[in-house]
Amino acid sequence: MNDCIFCKIIKKQVPSEFIFESENLVAFPDIQPSADIHILIVPKKHIDGVAHTTKDDSALLGEIYSVANNLVKEYNLTDDSYRITVNGGKAQHVPHLHFHLLGGKFTKQV
Repeated sequence: MNDCIFCKIIKKQVPSEFIFESENLVAFPDIQPSADIHILIVPKKHIDGVAHTTKDDSALLGEIYSVANNLVKEYNLTDDSYRITVNGGKAQHVPHLHFHLLGGKFTKQV
């Protein structure tokens, strides 16, 4: 997608601080955080949303959760201090599959 903000961030056309980057994913802070720690985990491959994933995306989805797990450890989040969310449909503000890692004190719902 030409106008997708996440695609532009991935291509470094829009500045962002990557907390993590691999061949398939990037992770960066949300610019409108809903918690003390609010990190977006975004595939480099443009996928409109959960409903648009296929069997071929299984390894990618596994990598997303592996990265989330590593970030939970890196930020010393305990089982009762974080959550991982993915929105779809009208609740998904950017039409590019992404996961929210939220930790610490929550300031608003995602």
